[in-house]
This record gives sequence, C-alpha cells and structure tokens, in this order.
Amino acid sequence: MRAYVMDAFSEKAFSGNQAGVVFADRPLGDEQMLLIAAEFKHSETAFISPAAGNDIPIRYFTPAGEVPLCGHATVASFAALRLAGRIGDGEFAAVTKAGRLSVSVRGKKVLMDMAKPVLIKTLSEDEAAPLYATYGLSPGDRPEGFPVRIVSTGLADIMLPVRDRKALLCARQNEEEVSAFSDELGCVGVHMFAPGEGGYTAFCSNFAPLYGIPEECATGTANAALTYYLHLLGRIRPGEENAFLQGEHMGKPCIVESILLETPEGPRIRIGGCAVMSMECEVKV
Repeated sequence: MRAYVMDAFSEKAFSGNQAGVVFADRPLGDEQMLLIAAEFKHSETAFISPAAGNDIPIRYFTPAGEVPLCGHATVASFAALRLAGRIGDGEFAAVTKAGRLSVSVRGKKVLMDMAKPVLIKTLSEDEAAPLYATYGLSPGDRPEGFPVRIVSTGLADIMLPVRDRKALLCARQNEEEVSAFSDELGCVGVHMFAPGEGGYTAFCSNFAPLYGIPEECATGTANAALTYYLHLLGRIRPGEENAFLQGEHMGKPCIVESILLETPEGPRIRIGGCAVMSMECEVKV
C-alpha cells in the first residue's frame, strides 16, 4: 500500500502540520491501522478506502486511538490523492465518522466543509481559572469580552482566549492536568488563541495531550470551532475570509484559512489551505 507524509497548511515541505496518508486499497483492521499510525508517529494518520464515485471514505487514527475527524489530515488526504493522480480538481465528499463533508480541490488548495458548528458550554470563572493555571497563566490573562467556551465542528475543543500573542507564546502546559480537564469535559483538547493583527484573524496554539498530542501546529477542526466562536461574538462576518496563524510555539508556523457562510440550515464553515508531500513509501502489512 502506498503511503505518504504530507505537510498540511503550508506550501513548503517539512514546515506544515504533518499527517500520514495511507491508500488502504485492501481492507485493514482497526488494530492494523492503529499500529501503522503509531509507526508514523504523526498526530493523525488518515486511511483512505477505495472511492465510490466522488465519495472518499476516510478514517483517522492518532498514535493512541481513532478520532472521528481531523481537518489537517483531510486536507492532506485530498492533496495526496491529487498529487498521486487519483483525483483532479473538482467537488468531492469525505465520508467520515463525523459525517459526509463536502470538499473542493482547486490546484494546491483544498477547502472542506466542517460538521455543523455547536456551542456546547460556556465555562464559569471558577471552572476556567484552574484551566489557565495548567498553562502557568491566570484569569487575568483572559481578554475582556472573550469567554472560555467548548465548541465543536465535529470535535469538541475548549476555546481558551489569552490577552495577546506574548501570553500565547509564554504558555507552558501541564500535560497531565490538561488531559484530566479534557477527559472531564469530554473534549479533545484546548485551542488557545489571542486576538489577531497584521492580517491574521487570531494567533493560535492547540494542545491535545489526552490523545497523545502535546501540541499540534495546525488544526482544521479547532480553527473551524474558533471561527464559529468569533462569529458568535460578532468578530467574524459571514462571507469573510479568515486566516489563523498557528504553530509558532513549535517553530512550524502554519496558516489555516476559513470562511463562514450563512445557509437556510444555519452557519456553514469551510476550512482549508495548501498541502505538500514530503515523503512517500510502501507500507508492508
């Protein structure tokens, strides 16, 4: 089976958010996929089953277990399919455990619809304070008018606002405590952000130690959730193009793009960016 390492949300190899992509041209068991994901050691590895028309079945595994959806691995998957000549430009659907999501491929850029955005919970001051403490921060580091909320666009994440880019880059995580908070609140992890400037909508860092990901340099699902969060606060307007800079903590800056569209069924969020191939190999199972 052909497999690839793709750098998502970047146009430069070895600088984006890496994802494994495996063309599972024959059936694989869950344990086999988990072992392959653990061998790749990336935050997520996508397993693409043979397509039925333009419907592309994808499953996602971290080194620790399966997740229903991964934004950057979806972008990586469709970019890999195009680079391998299995698809061209056009409209497709990623068939995932989080639902059937529309995907557009246009040259180097992949844009995907996320699952319906949901505001799950707003944390109280008492609930939020110990969460800030797990990063060496205090409630005073939260900017005025930005509540701590749990939002999902397929995966639930804690939106943790901080006052500025300096506070974001100074944050230091207690992985054990963040894992405990994530588990207690039923979330994948914490998406910390500071209000943006200079053409960026926000500066972000994403942490998911509960799933074996201490930090991730670009996360499509979490930035889709942040898009909805900021829209609810009146800071993002429908049809507006947004750009989130993530991964500076890790020395791997990535740009995740988003757009929120109003539809009769409610807000719809598209996430996307570029992806490049950095490695290609054959998986022996």
